[in-house]
Amino acid sequence: MTLYRKSLALLAATAFLGGVMGTAIAQETAAPAPAAAESEKDEPGKVLATVNGIAITQGEVDQAATDLDPQFGRLPVEQRRLAALAALIDIKALAAEGEKNKLDQTEEFKRRMGFLKDRALHNEVFKAEIVDKISDEDARARYDKEIAALPAQNEVRARHILVKEKKDAEEIIKKLDGGAKFEDLAKENSTDGSAAQGGDLGYFGEGMMVPEFEKAAFALEPGSYTKEPVESQFGFHIIKLEDKRAKQPPAFDQVKDEIRSMIMRERYVTMIKDLRNGMKITYDDPAVEKAMKEAAAEQDAEEAAKQ
Repeated sequence: MTLYRKSLALLAATAFLGGVMGTAIAQETAAPAPAAAESEKDEPGKVLATVNGIAITQGEVDQAATDLDPQFGRLPVEQRRLAALAALIDIKALAAEGEKNKLDQTEEFKRRMGFLKDRALHNEVFKAEIVDKISDEDARARYDKEIAALPAQNEVRARHILVKEKKDAEEIIKKLDGGAKFEDLAKENSTDGSAAQGGDLGYFGEGMMVPEFEKAAFALEPGSYTKEPVESQFGFHIIKLEDKRAKQPPAFDQVKDEIRSMIMRERYVTMIKDLRNGMKITYDDPAVEKAMKEAAAEQDAEEAAKQ
């Protein structure tokens, strides 16, 4: 068996394992795929194999590559397809054995199939009625609304010099008072990782630094530095403020996926609530009924708070 064929066998065998172990095995053993015709990519009806008279099409294989394990997505298209085909043949082999032994006739199997059908329909409705109906205009409008609702905040750009002893910080402040350049002193004396950049910490907003440091930095005016050492859990800081400005919101492209997820969730909750209101739901156990109603009320309160 060639290394390539061994790779396919291992990928198929780990199709259901998932997780770090399955991914690691696939990545370490996968050999380069042979050259493939890219035109095959768009032929879902193409028959790739026949098992006991039943055809396995390219469309089925591509669907399996998506559903079976995320590791397949990291492979080149043809290698992914061949690994998924191997997995599908294994599935059909065991499925045929299960039918022969009438495992598909058990009540447990029928219950599971009913659940899988319901879950698949749930996912199809979610995609068709919610995910696919969120337009770029919807996402942009929601982004503009969220940005407009943000409270005005400032952010600052600062440099600092961090030392262990207070007396060392005081000596550095004397040198600054004497005209020494802050960046040079930071490179020479600071124990912080920013020393190589002259102590430059870039821009930061409220809540991003330890309280003592943040309070001192925001109290400075651009161009000035602290005249007394600022003590924190890390040591003693001398801080210089470079700039102060209104905090810039994240660009749309940076948060558009998060915005879309927000819209998906809200529309899903609304849809489910409307559907449930049109259903007759009863609970045989009073304790279960009480718990479900309390959970629904809590969810309603959370959603109202977000409005």
